[in-house]
Amino acid sequence: MKSIVLLQLRQRTIPVVVTLAAAIVAAIIISCSGGTSTMQTPSMGTINVSLSDPPSCAAASSGAATVPVGGTAAPTGTFQHVYVTIRSIQAHTSATADNASSGWQELGPQLVSAPVQVDLLNLPQNGQCLLELLGSTSLPAGDYQQIRLILLANAAPSGPAPSNAKNACFNDLGGDVFNCVVDSNKVTHTLNLSGEANTGLKIPPGQIMGGPIHVAAGQSVDLNIDFNTCASIHMEGNGDFRLKPALTAGVVNANMTGISGQIVDSVTSQPLAGAIVTLQFADKSGTDRIVMQQLTDPAGHFSFCPLAVGAVFDVVSDALTASGTAYNATVVLNVPGGTNLGAVPLVAETPATAGASTGPGTIQGTITAINGTTGATIDADVSALQSVTVSSTSHTFTVPLFANSKAADVKVTSGTSCPTGAPTGAFCGSYTLVVPASNPTVGTFSAGKTTITAPATGDVLYTVEADASNPTSDAAMCSPSSQTTSKDGAAMPLKVTAGATTTAAELDFTGCS
Repeated sequence: MKSIVLLQLRQRTIPVVVTLAAAIVAAIIISCSGGTSTMQTPSMGTINVSLSDPPSCAAASSGAATVPVGGTAAPTGTFQHVYVTIRSIQAHTSATADNASSGWQELGPQLVSAPVQVDLLNLPQNGQCLLELLGSTSLPAGDYQQIRLILLANAAPSGPAPSNAKNACFNDLGGDVFNCVVDSNKVTHTLNLSGEANTGLKIPPGQIMGGPIHVAAGQSVDLNIDFNTCASIHMEGNGDFRLKPALTAGVVNANMTGISGQIVDSVTSQPLAGAIVTLQFADKSGTDRIVMQQLTDPAGHFSFCPLAVGAVFDVVSDALTASGTAYNATVVLNVPGGTNLGAVPLVAETPATAGASTGPGTIQGTITAINGTTGATIDADVSALQSVTVSSTSHTFTVPLFANSKAADVKVTSGTSCPTGAPTGAFCGSYTLVVPASNPTVGTFSAGKTTITAPATGDVLYTVEADASNPTSDAAMCSPSSQTTSKDGAAMPLKVTAGATTTAAELDFTGCS
């Protein structure tokens, strides 16, 4: 997974957004500053759990452009609602604890007896950051390194479940579906879950912003979980959708300080509506991964909140206008929470010759999977990477893909014919990534103003990365489970040109048991 934790979701024209039961709200009676009436002992602390999500795939009625989603376009452009039903949130002090380990602490005891269905795209009103308060409880003091979110399965439950009146999926899909999406055409689809959704969607140490959740004796902390909703939803062959969660989490500031700004054209200073803005955070390899994303509003504004205490992000944005003009990816490095970036200028791509395309470039490619001599079925998340150099130090980041990208979440199955030269017996899948056909620019924020350096001249070079996972459990598979290429099909550097398609070198996964 390539995201960091905070939560939120949406679906069809179902009349109401389901909120927490009144009993839960009454039990919480807390503010985001951490006030609570929960009793504590000297060795116990209190944790308040909330859910949030930036508007990464707002409904078409919002006026936003077609939405690019965390490496893939939303299958129908936008969603109106995404509903999930949460039955437990747990934390563990061990970074290696698995589902069968003892010591998991329940963070939302109210959810165990009364699971709550949340519309992840029910965006907060009046500038608020949080979607839902999910619970408040006391627990042993310590540093909690893992969090897991457990959803109610789409099946006849053996325990508590929301009533039909409180199940937004019921009218269209029946009483045993508790997780669903409503697309931009107001059609309701089942949101299928992997096995891990029922046993625990993990937020491991690398996806907890700011490090382990420190719960001190006699103190209270506010934990927020962020669901990068549209990056977590993938279309299956039968027309249903599957949840493949992109989650992050962290202790949030009491005053909810976030990162905000406005995306504008570098020449005209006019706002760019529907520009893609992402917050990125380096993983163990040092590569920036998208942890939060959204589209700018009609006035070009964006705002991310709440953010983990002390976390510093790189803000990466790009844009593709309705007329087909693409803008460079722009990276503003090392932006702390509480920052208003002001106007962030994006540079429109300039044609090399009169009449040449200002449109984006396209990278296409094939992924194969095999176990021994037998084809293997895998999911492969595909990303496009670019690099910038600042003070002789190279920074690699994930390029936000334009909405007309196809199959950035690749299904490698026997149903896709393999190209000539693919490993004998392998299963294959293909992808299309639509990206800026220009070198990135780097932004420097100082004294309330962002200064953008000119893009580097020369060839526009990319690296394509694919990460293999099990289609049913989302667990990493194949050996190794990640493959990259910076070459094209002719073994030359992977160069992107405006208005043209470049074929990347094939990515072959082996040992996919």
